[in-house]
Amino acid sequence: MADQMITVYTDGACSGNPGPGGWAWVVLGGPYAAGCEASTTNQRMELTATLEAMRALSGPLLVVSDSTYVVHCFRDRWWQGWLRRGWVNNRKQPIANRDLWEPLVALYRERSDVEFEWVKGHSGDPGNEAADRLAVEAATLQLPFEG
Repeated sequence: MADQMITVYTDGACSGNPGPGGWAWVVLGGPYAAGCEASTTNQRMELTATLEAMRALSGPLLVVSDSTYVVHCFRDRWWQGWLRRGWVNNRKQPIANRDLWEPLVALYRERSDVEFEWVKGHSGDPGNEAADRLAVEAATLQLPFEG
């Protein structure tokens, strides 16, 4: 059914912060993708995983992430304040990772069919564990892959 919500798990990993990093998204029993960057941060990889999942998957989407950075931005509507203030925070400082936040927020606003849910990392959730394994593998190997 085209209107059925897809649950996608996203995660980012980094060896050092900054350091070699990986990102991944996975639909249990379905498609997945992972990628890497030679020098990055964990937060950038979390954002990239979410952005890539939203780009790849159409239709209603539930993004499940262990990143409060990602989930709270949408749940608590931080992005609305950023837009009002011209991409600065409450302390009038530029938003970190704006180059990733801007396209992510634009896609979220364009789609209007994406919801976010937080899951505790490394707590045995099968989707979160799968996304974590893929992100760590991408970071370690420094190779993108999908399936």
